[in-house]
Amino acid sequence: MYKHFLKRILDFFAALIGLLLLSPIFIIVTIGLFFANSGKPFFFQRRPGKDERIFSIVKFKTMNDKKGADGQLLSDAERLTPIGAFVRKTSLDEIPQLINVLNGDMSLIGPRPLLVQYLPLYNDKQKKRHQVRPGITGWAQVNGRNAISWEQKFELDVWYVDHLSLLLDIKIFILTLKKVFIREGISADGQATMEAFKGSKR
Repeated sequence: MYKHFLKRILDFFAALIGLLLLSPIFIIVTIGLFFANSGKPFFFQRRPGKDERIFSIVKFKTMNDKKGADGQLLSDAERLTPIGAFVRKTSLDEIPQLINVLNGDMSLIGPRPLLVQYLPLYNDKQKKRHQVRPGITGWAQVNGRNAISWEQKFELDVWYVDHLSLLLDIKIFILTLKKVFIREGISADGQATMEAFKGSKR
């Protein structure tokens, strides 16, 4: 009952209350990133959700669009703005995803929605991560986030799908608050973001 009905109801009302409570921070961060990113405070990207249905995720834009002499975008670390670094370290960049939760594209808790181009790279077991709505935070995020390997992350995602429950979601929520407070596991070692997934052994 929780997985198929109650979880969605709790997600909706929690996201609504969250947006109302965080609206002052939402406005301040939006203004700051508006000036830091040449009028582009938000980042939109197509991501696969439940049953691999594609939706547009919305986040605060923490990196600018600066390019090198070759016309290509600079590395993530070079494009990460000072305010963007703060927003990312404090996980404030996730706040706009509450809109995705309201729309039903995401859940507060579940496997993180990754890139569309990763879909054909998953093995059969890893594909199970799309049997539930993706989340703003999840079991992998409270067990290493970007500081663990892709294989470890997918193992944790699938474990969550197999053991989804109200008590597990409560546990993940509490651990997420702890992770945000101590700012742990935000990036892979030496990188601003996780390196690209290139596929796993079948």
